[in-house]
Amino acid sequence: MVIAIDGPAGTGKSTVARAVAERLGFTYLDTGAMYRAVALAAQQSGEPPAEAAARMDLQLGDRVILDGRDVTDAIRTPEVTAATSKVAADPDVRAALVKQQQAIMATGDWVAEGRDIGTVVAPDAEVKVFLTAAPEERARRRAEQTGGDYATILADQAERDERDSSANRSIFEAPDDATPVDTTELSLDQVIEQIATLVTEAKEVGA
Repeated sequence: MVIAIDGPAGTGKSTVARAVAERLGFTYLDTGAMYRAVALAAQQSGEPPAEAAARMDLQLGDRVILDGRDVTDAIRTPEVTAATSKVAADPDVRAALVKQQQAIMATGDWVAEGRDIGTVVAPDAEVKVFLTAAPEERARRRAEQTGGDYATILADQAERDERDSSANRSIFEAPDDATPVDTTELSLDQVIEQIATLVTEAKEVGA
């Protein structure tokens, strides 16, 4: 079974996906880390991001290993974060990583998160969830997580949202076959419970 968790940046996709995977005994696929790794690889090698995506050796787990090096912390720096959304808008990069992601999820039980995960990467996922949250709440969470300035993060987030929206990705609208979940006023446990219920229902339908 594949659980696809989609939504704009700052809605809690990674936190929710990790927690759902732990709760249900599924494996978590961090697609965002893959794009971050491409951005880092391109920065360090000077090669075009698409070439980096096609040739890099990436291992995902508790740690992120890129070409034999642990880059778990390196891919979370502000410089890599800023470059990642630009890299993710490159259609050649996306094509290369989508192919890898689909191969990874071909067998087993997975929780995968990321924008377009339910429409492009895993269109046949048994459970699709689209997380949303108010812009101010998204920025507040990011500031709390990183220790950054709230106003700066809110402005950067607005710019990123605009860039993502112009890349032919409807990041604020849930696909027709996805269940929207507004996380603005929900606790993590409440979100997990909602998704666990959807999984139970999907299994009953499948049976």
